[in-house]
Amino acid sequence: MTLLCKVMRVSRSGFYSWKKREKSPRQQERERLIPKVKEIHRQSKKSYGARRISEDLEAQGESCGRTKAGTLMKLAGVAAKQKKKFKATTDSKHDMPVAPNLLERNFEAPEPDRIYCADITYIWTAEGWLYLAIVLDLFSRQIVGWSMSTRIRKELVINSLRMAIWRRRPAPGLIFHSDRGSQYCSKDFQKMLKENDMLSSMSRKGDCWDNSVAESFFGSLKKERVFDCTYSTREEARRDIVDYIEMWYNSRRRHSYLGYLSPKEFEKVMAMKKAA
Repeated sequence: MTLLCKVMRVSRSGFYSWKKREKSPRQQERERLIPKVKEIHRQSKKSYGARRISEDLEAQGESCGRTKAGTLMKLAGVAAKQKKKFKATTDSKHDMPVAPNLLERNFEAPEPDRIYCADITYIWTAEGWLYLAIVLDLFSRQIVGWSMSTRIRKELVINSLRMAIWRRRPAPGLIFHSDRGSQYCSKDFQKMLKENDMLSSMSRKGDCWDNSVAESFFGSLKKERVFDCTYSTREEARRDIVDYIEMWYNSRRRHSYLGYLSPKEFEKVMAMKKAA
């Protein structure tokens, strides 16, 4: 100890005084919040950045802005995962009729079940590709229908729409927006839209921005879950994707467009406001 005091050039009494000195309120607060930040980061599968961690801490009753959350993340040694690029699955080289673009990139809906967006993506497994079709409600960004298959055929999108109809029972006049892929242009799918009094809307050829909300969901799915996983079987991938959609994205994931509420929370809040 005497040698250490000599190296530090302080007296023995001064060293013990420094050692016993209480931590500052800021240090104490950071030490208290760092485990919470690590737990939020873990629950989000390493997907949350400073803004969403800030919102989660605020929801727990902690005063924490975005800058403070960023500092806590650095001290905790955690960071949000980055997105990777992925290829499109649209097959628009066909002679089937296509619908006009009724949205023109206006991705806002006045109430639930008025405008749906849909798209298809793929997930690699050791057994081969697994294809995922989703139906997204533009009002709350909630995934209201989904379907998975080993084949990218019309049945894939038909089943995703069937789930959305079964879950939500939308009123006549709903706009269903998709790309102009052969699955959505098929006679059977278009017949299903007409039977349920839905209006078909389609993106312009080769323009991913015309369906950017659905593309954004797939980007979040890939970044936050799929890219960090190695799926041995399609069934393993399917279970993980269902968990992401139903237990995380719809129920808990904070969405910037929704004021950092989850899709289900947003719908509840808006329903309460409407009833008031």
